[in-house]
Amino acid sequence: MNRRTKFNIKSKHLLIVAMILLVALVIVSFISPNKVSPVKTAVGNVISPMQRGINSVGRSIFERWEKVQNISDLMEENELLREQVNTLSYENKLLLQDKYELDRLRDLFELDEKYAQYPKVAARVIAADPNNWFTVFTIDKGTDDGISVDMNVMAGNGLVGIVEEVGSNWAKVRTIIDDQSNVSGMFIKTSDTCIVEGDLELMEQGVIRVEEINRDAKVEEGYEVVTSHISDKYLQGILIGYVKEITPDPNNLTKSAYLVPVVNFEHLEEVLIITEIKEKLDKPEEE
Repeated sequence: MNRRTKFNIKSKHLLIVAMILLVALVIVSFISPNKVSPVKTAVGNVISPMQRGINSVGRSIFERWEKVQNISDLMEENELLREQVNTLSYENKLLLQDKYELDRLRDLFELDEKYAQYPKVAARVIAADPNNWFTVFTIDKGTDDGISVDMNVMAGNGLVGIVEEVGSNWAKVRTIIDDQSNVSGMFIKTSDTCIVEGDLELMEQGVIRVEEINRDAKVEEGYEVVTSHISDKYLQGILIGYVKEITPDPNNLTKSAYLVPVVNFEHLEEVLIITEIKEKLDKPEEE
């Protein structure tokens, strides 16, 4: 019975043989370089494509890694820029708020100069009725600051309203656009009198009412209306607004019109309170 002979070559023997061959090739290459050139060529033909493939894979991996790194850098830069934009936007809002406040204070200063004959106290609006218009609002000054009922209130270019309630450090103001407001007015150019009536419904169109204009009054659209000398609560000569759309009344005795107020009753933040009261000014001094 024949048995096949099995060759069992150990790996260390193979390693030894490979090392001997390599040493022999090195020796031969030094002694006779021409004899090993075919071997170099054959090895190069086998190894070169492998090297190109390995280099190509390496470049591809490097390029992808570089892209990922660039994206990461761009994301960090974008986040930094976003933070800078947010900071600049916040600072810009603060600058705009300062500018608007400066503009309002400049307007108050000019208004103070316009009515320099009256002593005044400045105040901030701290509360208002929940509607589109400042019909009744509260300010941060009261009796501790010399404020009392029936003092006239101004802002913008003229009359806002009158103080109707007061506490130690607050006061409530009713404006001329409120439905309950009636102001005795006068046309500057003709001295004809009229009554300026608040009307919130009309105020949606930017006007309020002017009633009881004498039918013979030579008034025209655009004439200025100020507080009248016959008013029982309002000091004389404070600008209220400009008249428009004058029409005769059915009774043929009077005329009516609309009035465009000179104050923006949608936005009120600071006001001036005249600290004199009409009733006291009208009373003669006691001897």
